[in-house]
Amino acid sequence: MTRQLRTLHWNQFSRLTVLAAVALVMSAAPVGASSKSPVVTLPGATSAEGIASGRGSTFYAGDLFAGDIYRGDFQHGTAALFIHAPENRMAAGMKVDPTSGFLYVAGLSTGQGYVYDTATGATVAVYQFSESPNTIINDVTLTKAGAWFTDSSQPQLYFVPITHGEPGPFRTLPLSGPAAALTGDFNLNGIASTHDDTTLIVAHTANSSLYTVDPATGASALIAGVSVPNVDGILLDGPRLWAVQNLDNQISEIRLSRDLASGVTEKVITSTQFEVPTTVARHGNLLAVVNAKFDTGFPPTATRYEAVIVHR
Repeated sequence: MTRQLRTLHWNQFSRLTVLAAVALVMSAAPVGASSKSPVVTLPGATSAEGIASGRGSTFYAGDLFAGDIYRGDFQHGTAALFIHAPENRMAAGMKVDPTSGFLYVAGLSTGQGYVYDTATGATVAVYQFSESPNTIINDVTLTKAGAWFTDSSQPQLYFVPITHGEPGPFRTLPLSGPAAALTGDFNLNGIASTHDDTTLIVAHTANSSLYTVDPATGASALIAGVSVPNVDGILLDGPRLWAVQNLDNQISEIRLSRDLASGVTEKVITSTQFEVPTTVARHGNLLAVVNAKFDTGFPPTATRYEAVIVHR
């Protein structure tokens, strides 16, 4: 990583490090039973952030600052380096397209998004979503029509159409309504889509809130009754949504109303193995998160990074 890129990362995230340290010292113990959970080490990783389920029991996880991609197995509890990314790439949120087997990865402060072929590890496409030095391409979700990426510093989403498995030219969707608020260093973060692809759901870290977004117009609305401080990645399955709350070291399980206008937190999942988890993937009755370990500093200084597996 170049000195210029390291400086950019520090400027964007130094405040997060301070917040992490304060939260870990001052916050009360999270609600819900805490337990020791299985962990899958990402051997050689220097950081971690994104995770996504693949075909069968396969999962993929990213080295945040190096941009490398690891491939693991839920059943065997193993992982190994799969893609050694070119210099100056990053790897935040990610999703696998089950049709093509392509892996879509958010590139955080590079302003980019990447598409990798999980059959060969080859780079399929690189998208420069924004040239702004403050851009933070944070997470991605897939619909039948394409891939949607969030930007944590700008009130807009980026859409990559997918036709017969092949990604096409991207377009930008400006947002309106409460999800467009720029109220902190990290605003839009995690993103998910409903089964019928008619609605997107975005997590807003600074507002501790979830919003619906119309993918045709960009209009947004609050999902009432839900408070998710430090919300990061989210995962949607029918009316059930899991929201990772990184500095709180927990996953909230939320049941949404049929019209998505409101929600209720029904369960909070914790583990003694959580250390600032960021994003979540699912395999059957299991959930897996990666530990970003921002509590060790920024960039983090831990000697090991891993995925933690819990029962949902």
